[in-house]
Amino acid sequence: MVASALRRGAHAYVYLVSKASHISRGHQHQAWGSRPAAAECAAQRAPGSVVELLGTSYPQDDYSNLTRKVLTRVGRNLHNQQHHPLWLIKERVKEHFYKQYVGRFGTPLFSVYDSLSPVVTTWQNFDSLLIPADHPSRKKGDNYYLNRTHMLRAHTSAHQWDLLHAGLDAFLVVGDVYRRDQIDSQHYPIFHQLEAVRLFSKHELFAGIKDGDSLQLFEQSSRSAQKQETHTMEAVKFVEFDLKQTLTRLVAHLFGDGLEIRWVDCYFPFTHPSFEMEINFHGEWLEVLGCGVMEQQLVNSAGAQDRIGWAFGLGLERLAMILYDIPDIRLFWSEDERFLKQFRVSNMINDISFWLPSENYAENDFYDLVRTIGGDLVEKVDLIDKFEHPKTHKTSHCYRITYRHMERTLSQREVRHIHQALQEAVVQRLGVEGRF
Repeated sequence: MVASALRRGAHAYVYLVSKASHISRGHQHQAWGSRPAAAECAAQRAPGSVVELLGTSYPQDDYSNLTRKVLTRVGRNLHNQQHHPLWLIKERVKEHFYKQYVGRFGTPLFSVYDSLSPVVTTWQNFDSLLIPADHPSRKKGDNYYLNRTHMLRAHTSAHQWDLLHAGLDAFLVVGDVYRRDQIDSQHYPIFHQLEAVRLFSKHELFAGIKDGDSLQLFEQSSRSAQKQETHTMEAVKFVEFDLKQTLTRLVAHLFGDGLEIRWVDCYFPFTHPSFEMEINFHGEWLEVLGCGVMEQQLVNSAGAQDRIGWAFGLGLERLAMILYDIPDIRLFWSEDERFLKQFRVSNMINDISFWLPSENYAENDFYDLVRTIGGDLVEKVDLIDKFEHPKTHKTSHCYRITYRHMERTLSQREVRHIHQALQEAVVQRLGVEGRF
């Protein structure tokens, strides 16, 4: 089954409720997917009063529309609560990026920010992202405002400009976001997003490409459906290729190999060209994320004029509802132990990645070696990713190994000892090049 890897990871079959018959396209802010407008029904605060939130006082005005219900949810940070289903999804994505993308000194290429304050300025939430002053996404009916200048972020993209301006060129942002919306089993005024950004210099983008020194990132031309007016076609195509390859590998990591994927052209205010990624899951096409080539005006304004990049954003609830068969979004806020205990990991899952030798590699030799080292503590081994390097044409395999004792819970120390022994053995006996 396509979702078996994550289902095993959480050991989670949701018995309190039946499987959802349909997952809506909601829970991605208009910047990463459109959502229906909400009625303006929140109670207005009297001008001159203040609201206390996360240790700061905010004066209220005619734009203030926070409800008591929403205020009680601020600071819960479900995505940082260990073994919560949203935390599990975040950790799987973070683990994938840490292992697959490594910098020059062996450290993770992508930095992760999952504790940024949800209170942002309207400039951060809209203007920094090139969202026009008259854009409908700014309406009070769609957002939660503390006052005319501060609000609860409507998307994690509100932090994009600040992180770029700080000099970062590869990062993930995870957090709770807030949107006034319709009421049903798929919508809630608070949900959680994960967003990624990566920038490339000319050298980074064209390295290893034949005649790459003659290629350029920028030109002055006309905007078209395929590119922005400041980008060369070559640069856009390379960025788009890297973006789609990155996302294809990510969903294979989450859902398993053999997933049918399609890309749908769309519009977002701060990317062009822009795409929605859809997967065929259990015979139904589902949108899972939005992405695109970053608007150069945004990148330039943050001080990275010599770089070009991509960005994507996805909803954690949406992925969790698909992967764990959770039919009602309210369950993510449940404190019922019968629901939450299903996601406490009783088995241990470790990945092992390596470059294959040029010849004489047999997958069954690897399986035999795993069984020799791990014995009956190994429940299952899945090949979750294959990758051919575009320059060297070397092939990389990534296997997910599930460890589980038949009678007791394994300790992390036990599993770490076995897994390290396996890493040493696979290099010595199979002649592979480790990516540990």
